Amino acid sequence: MKAARVVAFDPGYERLGVAVLERGARGRDALLYSNCFRTKKTLSFPERLRLIGEEAERAIKAHAPDVVALETVYFEKNAKTAMQVAEVRGVLSYIAASHGLPLAEYTPLQVKIAVTGYGKSDKRAVATLVARLVELPARKRLDDELDAIAVGVTCLAATRRA
Repeated sequence: MKAARVVAFDPGYERLGVAVLERGARGRDALLYSNCFRTKKTLSFPERLRLIGEEAERAIKAHAPDVVALETVYFEKNAKTAMQVAEVRGVLSYIAASHGLPLAEYTPLQVKIAVTGYGKSDKRAVATLVARLVELPARKRLDDELDAIAVGVTCLAATRRA
């Protein structure tokens, strides 16, 4: 699978990282869009899923990607949270399939290795190297948004070799 444009998500039900990247010339990929989409804690979980789905639909329709990339769920101390994040991933997977888009999934370890070269890198190292790999307009970003950008970088790197 060769991908020139990817919509990447860092799945969460309170904060959804969204990034759109495109393969750039000379190995430097271009960030076309990124955001941390938030849902209110006061909303019911099904309502939060609906809003997340609508945001994913907007990103896909606005940017016409070749592939959707997701970070996989890793075990968390709170099983309920892990299950709800898995449900978000299900919504995002469904939306990708409904648009006929392939789904690329990456573990946090794969993302860290692709971005930093070291699987045990911390969030600061990932953020620092993402900024070296992709030109980021100067503004504050939450970890979820940076994680989505890192997932997109990972996807483009993986498909570059395919």
